Amino acid sequence: MSSGFRALFGAPAAGRPLLIGVVHLRPLPGSPGWPPADAARADRDPLGAVLEAAVQDARALEAGGLRGVIVENFFDAPFFAEQVPAVTVAAMARCVAQVRRSVGLPVGVNVLRNDAAAALGIAAACGADFIRVNVHCGAMVTDQGLVQGRAAETLRLRRALGTPALIFADVLVKHASPAAPVDVVQAAEDTYHRGLADALLLTGAGTGKPAAPEDAARVRAALPEAPLLVASGVTQETVAAWLRACDGAVVGTWLKQGGELARPVDVDRVRRLVAAAR
Repeated sequence: MSSGFRALFGAPAAGRPLLIGVVHLRPLPGSPGWPPADAARADRDPLGAVLEAAVQDARALEAGGLRGVIVENFFDAPFFAEQVPAVTVAAMARCVAQVRRSVGLPVGVNVLRNDAAAALGIAAACGADFIRVNVHCGAMVTDQGLVQGRAAETLRLRRALGTPALIFADVLVKHASPAAPVDVVQAAEDTYHRGLADALLLTGAGTGKPAAPEDAARVRAALPEAPLLVASGVTQETVAAWLRACDGAVVGTWLKQGGELARPVDVDRVRRLVAAAR
């Protein structure tokens, strides 16, 4: 396991499952959904409402016992493929900084769809601990068109910025298909050994859809030294099994009120997930 990953989250320990929750930011300035409907009143600051909701979700994830949070501009859809506007970077920086001040957990950032440079810039400016890159190596056909990995640029930019932020990289990310046939093990090996990712993420076909257990088993067998997390479709019923196959899990949808993606995080569901994981 990489020293940076171990330093951030500690050594694996019984009773302390590595569960990372997602803060899905409400629509940000410039996106089609801006301003959020309930924040559009003339007497309310719309971005202030976004910040308030983000902090509320992050604190609920921490109170429920999770060990990290990742902030992403999920409700900015439809997404830009590889470079978001400056206003998105500015708004996300405010959100990440506010979340980081509000919780004592490691904080990550994911700039959708695949703006690793923006994510690193936010991490450097706000002190975020890790970033998520959906396509770090290879090329994927997505609903944004062809998205290509830029590992060489990302690693060099991280060095230039002097940020220690870890790179969590998806292997054959959800909502996408590889541009050319590739085996999941080969993709994982390339992402870890050639792309120099600090941790690998496995997902299902789409948001909230489970990954394939056989993929996790094969990647784990091929790369026992690589931090491996499942990053979609985890529920109270499946979390224990996933944590036997992987080092941790990134959980978003199931932790929301009623399991509905657009609703706030439910601290009771967070606690139930942690209890099931233990």
